[in-house]
Amino acid sequence: MTIKFGTDGWRAIIAETFTFENLRIVSQAVADYLLEAHRSEPDLSIVIGFDTRFLSDRFAAEVARVMAANGIKAYLARADAPTPAISYNIVHKQAAGGIMITASHNPPRYNGLKVKASYGGAASKLQIAAIERKLSGIHERIGANLMDFEKARDHGLIEKFDPAWPYYEHLTTNLINMDIISNGELSVVVDSMYGSGRGVFGEVVSRTRTKIHELHSDLHPGFGGVHPEPLAKNLKALIATVQNENAHLGIATDGDADRIGAVDDQGNFVNPHTIMALAVRYLVERRQMTGAIAKTISSTLMLNRMAKKYNLELYETPVGFDVIADLMINDNILLGGEESGSISIKGHIPEGDGILMGLLLMEIVAEAGAPLSELIADLQKNFGPTCYQRDDIRLTSFIEKKKMVKKLVDNAPQKIAGEAVVKVDSYDGVKYHMADDSWLLIRPSGTEPVLRLYAEAGDKQAVDAMLAKARELAEVV
Repeated sequence: MTIKFGTDGWRAIIAETFTFENLRIVSQAVADYLLEAHRSEPDLSIVIGFDTRFLSDRFAAEVARVMAANGIKAYLARADAPTPAISYNIVHKQAAGGIMITASHNPPRYNGLKVKASYGGAASKLQIAAIERKLSGIHERIGANLMDFEKARDHGLIEKFDPAWPYYEHLTTNLINMDIISNGELSVVVDSMYGSGRGVFGEVVSRTRTKIHELHSDLHPGFGGVHPEPLAKNLKALIATVQNENAHLGIATDGDADRIGAVDDQGNFVNPHTIMALAVRYLVERRQMTGAIAKTISSTLMLNRMAKKYNLELYETPVGFDVIADLMINDNILLGGEESGSISIKGHIPEGDGILMGLLLMEIVAEAGAPLSELIADLQKNFGPTCYQRDDIRLTSFIEKKKMVKKLVDNAPQKIAGEAVVKVDSYDGVKYHMADDSWLLIRPSGTEPVLRLYAEAGDKQAVDAMLAKARELAEVV
């Protein structure tokens, strides 16, 4: 048995490694960690949620049974829910932590378990390492640490609850101006990609004059055969519907709704880089907010230019929202986000939130009274030009990151796409910085056997040339 934790918890293929037995082992390790870390606190509780994947509800119930057997009260979501809704309820209920059964944006054959801390964000690397250390030796005693579900409910150790309304109230009271959204009278197409964000936008804006047309909102554990990641190649139906209905914008969320992608009024895909830049500009110029920007190594240099113009501190971190979460907890962060679409803002929990950012995008468009495509053109005029693309190379197995990094650093070219390489970073994959501000990043995924290639430059021709060089460099690893 191999249980491997990645960037954000544990993910594996259903019925191969992600089995009920292994899930019980991981759940017991989490319980052991919580009991040790909170040994002086009586009446420990944990919040448990799940997405729309095959058996996710059953897996979540099994986690609750393990927690109950350890005397930890489990608040179990009644139905599938977005990860950020579960995370917010950890704080709302003052629980010791949380578990979300999801494989997020991974293909349908995967499921997973995200571990959340008491602050409502991803568990830190130290916390995950402590849980991993407790995995050994659990197998021999797991049978005794499983409580009958109905018995646990009768004893108050499992309580089903609806995570929606406390979460909605927080969003609409503290973070989003619903009057602006209502006055905008927008037409918005939403693609929940059959994930657990289904129905959420419609419920939140139901009392406004903004209208939601939702795609792929029924329960479909196979995600309709489409990878539930909000990338342009997976959003053909959303793009077509925005164009056909002359909608103001389209919004897409991934399998557990902690990531966002968008489509403008012309049917052009709007990547998370642009969404982050639009959000920073709006928060600073319209809301007069301040704070630092926290972005991952694979995120747009537009944010660097904004930080300079607005005199904001900028943090660049490894990929993974756990590092950004730590900054949001300990520093004054205006916006934290990563290229994947996990983004959060000041005043929210330190957790990527596709629902929050979708609502903020609606507010930005409604307040401007201008098409999203015009807002993006103005953004490029003032903080561009930038062109960005990510390519993935599928691998037969997980790659050894340290060896890959050494080879790419040792074989660093002097020029890429005709531009001199002036700096090489190797704290998360290998990132080559060019003299004209363009950059190229090569790094393995932390959740699946994939090598990711990222490039940003002033135009598509340069990006294409950099990605061709990246594929050439990738051959040496």
